[in-house]
Amino acid sequence: MKTAIVILNWNGKQLLEKFIPSIIENSNLENVTVYIADNASTDDSIAFIQQNYSTIKIVKNEVNGGYAKGYNDALKNINADIYALVNSDIEVTKNWLSPIISTFENEPNTAIIQPKILDYKNKSLFEYAGAGGGFIDKFGYPFCRGRIFSNLEEDHQQYNDATTIFWASGACFFIRSSVFHQLHGFDEDYFAHQEEIDLCWRVQNLNYVIKYVGLSTVYHVGGATLKEANPRKTFLNFRNSLFTLVKNLPKKSLFSIIFTRLILDGIAGIKFLLEFRPIHTFAIIRAHFSFYHFLPKMLKKRKIIAPKNDYYLTKSIVWHYFVLNKKVFKEIQKH
Repeated sequence: MKTAIVILNWNGKQLLEKFIPSIIENSNLENVTVYIADNASTDDSIAFIQQNYSTIKIVKNEVNGGYAKGYNDALKNINADIYALVNSDIEVTKNWLSPIISTFENEPNTAIIQPKILDYKNKSLFEYAGAGGGFIDKFGYPFCRGRIFSNLEEDHQQYNDATTIFWASGACFFIRSSVFHQLHGFDEDYFAHQEEIDLCWRVQNLNYVIKYVGLSTVYHVGGATLKEANPRKTFLNFRNSLFTLVKNLPKKSLFSIIFTRLILDGIAGIKFLLEFRPIHTFAIIRAHFSFYHFLPKMLKKRKIIAPKNDYYLTKSIVWHYFVLNKKVFKEIQKH
């Protein structure tokens, strides 16, 4: 299958210097091409690629539209069967592509695949953004096999399987190009963060499958473009999660779940205050006001295709984690 590895870049010369060598060394399969999708960088990162990697193709976006618009713009100009959307802070390993391409070839209904994502800074741990494959609870809070909130599991090959998941991490995200364009790509109103969860949900509403393939391993730095403690990240995560719920929840439960979620977000804001992190409380408040502003637009984006009622793995990951003290994925009770 013709595969395009597409790395979104914005002023990321240092990351490209560090991680491009692993991409080149471990991706020399037939029909695989590496692209840099540049989001209007002002540093010399593109000059660095041109001078040192003649086989890499460059697609230049006119503006920095974040993750969502950046990839949407770039992928209009890339012809391939499979898009591998890879963060610029990802180190790949030997044979990382073969198990994934083989799965696409053998499973025509599989539309999206994620590899195992481990922590580059501590390679024995799963990494926050994706770990062993993603799920959400009834109220839209995301978690992963190998990562629940801030608790990371050690990798003991417990997730070396291939299994169906609800969402795949945008840090290393494989998708059939036909499906990506059928759904018009990522929702650009998200700018960044959780747009992959929305796209995965929309893909499943079309009865495609999302898979995790644990025989493929990559290492992710995480927070290289926006640190975990950055209130901008808090704002985007809380607002965009609400966007995703409004767009994809079954109609009968839409308003009750949104109402409950808003209350839970308020409790999170109080928790930030008690932890002397008021800047994140204000980020949640701003997220809610932005959500209200965009609400009419998000309601218009709801599809005619009926969303699935069984979208969530467990009713409340918040209850399991903070009340029952369940920190590991295998301890989480399904439904």
